[in-house]
Amino acid sequence: MGRKPRGEVPPSPVQRRVRELVRFTQQLQRVHPNVLAKALSRGIVHQDKDLVVINKPYGLPVHGGPGVQLCISDVLPILAKILRGHKAEPLHLCHRLDKETTGVMVLAWEKEVAHQVQELFRTRQVTKKYWAITVRVPVPAAGVVDIPIIEKEVQGQQQHHKMTLSPSYHMDNGKMVRVRPSRNAHLAVTQYRVLSSTLSSALLELQPITGIKHQLRVHLAFGLDCPVLGDHKYSDWNRLAPQKLPVGILKKLGLPQSKARHVPLHLHARQLTLPALQSGKEELSLVCKPPLYFVRSLRHLGLGIPSQDQNGDEDAAHPGGR
Repeated sequence: MGRKPRGEVPPSPVQRRVRELVRFTQQLQRVHPNVLAKALSRGIVHQDKDLVVINKPYGLPVHGGPGVQLCISDVLPILAKILRGHKAEPLHLCHRLDKETTGVMVLAWEKEVAHQVQELFRTRQVTKKYWAITVRVPVPAAGVVDIPIIEKEVQGQQQHHKMTLSPSYHMDNGKMVRVRPSRNAHLAVTQYRVLSSTLSSALLELQPITGIKHQLRVHLAFGLDCPVLGDHKYSDWNRLAPQKLPVGILKKLGLPQSKARHVPLHLHARQLTLPALQSGKEELSLVCKPPLYFVRSLRHLGLGIPSQDQNGDEDAAHPGGR
């Protein structure tokens, strides 16, 4: 039992690494909705009479759309029944996270509570903190990126749209000149600080003050020249292609450049702090462990791991239980 067929070549270290990345990042995208709902229920980080807070897995969109086979909103009725019985009403989304982003996601039992939380997000009363592993190390090690963001069309063989910077100033003959702001540009402000770094990579804590589409990825890639590890969209402005990684990072990850496309986005919604929803209640601080692939990348890259997150969240790697 368990023996390999005679003559079968054992997988190389690179093949094993690729299989590991695929297993950690794609398994929940191909399961039955019931299996996904059970995995989400095991990853609940907070539950009360108003809210349910899950640790969103990698690679799952929040909403459906063309080509989407499975999304978070599809399984909210099933998740509600797991938690409150077969007569339970579906849970409601309070906000969104990008498909490739993991971490804290707030759901509400009642539509009115969901609207209340959505209003807190809209009026910037929710404190959000993310973790990101970056290619290169930002200088200075802490600061604020305050550059508006705009969506533009990228011309070329792969015509597509991307968010990009729309600076308020540019250099003209060595002088700083104010630029007339575009009507389509959005105010975007991100606080950041380095938690751990090596010569070629860093673990950052990010606090977006605004909530513009792809804000953190754009500010890191184009504002600080430190793209998020696994960001295959914003590492190169002109094309959509696998991120070109420095040789040192590839070596530590155990991958050749030809396999860089398997590296997932390392952006994790680490913490949300919600103001009290009712008078007399305290604010709610919600924290999610990073996924297992994130923690393993930290180890491979030699970046420090906060002690409480040594093991990462294994539920995404084991959707059927352990």
